[in-house]
Amino acid sequence: MTETTTVGPVSDKKFVPAVLLCFFLGGLGVHRFYLGKIGTGILMLVTLGGLGIWTIIDFVRLIVGSLRDKNGLPLRH
Repeated sequence: MTETTTVGPVSDKKFVPAVLLCFFLGGLGVHRFYLGKIGTGILMLVTLGGLGIWTIIDFVRLIVGSLRDKNGLPLRH
């Protein structure tokens, strides 16, 4: 097996908790609060995750690795 490594700085936020928070509490934007994105977390809370659509998009982005923390750093695996 090969191990994937990220070159450069990595967030102190972890991948697995972010995915679990998005899966179970994504409609409330809890994963956004965890990643430090307070503004969009509040918007997700008010709109119930964009009626679920925004939550699904964020879940896919987390799995693919394109959703990063508030500083733009990739999540730690």
